[in-house]
Amino acid sequence: MLSEFRAFIARGNVIDLAVGVIIGGAFGTIVTSLTEEIIMPIVGAISGNIDFSDRYIVLSGEVAPGTPLAAAREAGANVIGLGAFVSSVINFLILAFIIFLMVRYVNRLTAQFAKPEEPAAPAGPSEIDLLTEIRDALKK
Repeated sequence: MLSEFRAFIARGNVIDLAVGVIIGGAFGTIVTSLTEEIIMPIVGAISGNIDFSDRYIVLSGEVAPGTPLAAAREAGANVIGLGAFVSSVINFLILAFIIFLMVRYVNRLTAQFAKPEEPAAPAGPSEIDLLTEIRDALKK
């Protein structure tokens, strides 16, 4: 069982997947920082200095207007965090677009370095041709 596990781990695909997950996690952190620290403040400035991280809808509970989202949740209010959702959607779109670009680039490189297919060997005579030759040989 241990040798099977070792063989499973040693396969290239498993190691490639592990590296991809680690790099993807680190890259996700970078994209989250980009969204929260650069993109959302710019969107907020364009929309009239609105801080999207504190945008929410109160479903139940008493919350004073202008209360930050964290304070509203601590007070026991049931809230929908719209700002956090918008940030997550932007994170996803950026990440998906960059992954799309990477896959597109890798596909182009793969096609560029792929070995050209060698022409197929000429097909031999069909069964009918062989049977016809045998028949003609027997007639002679």
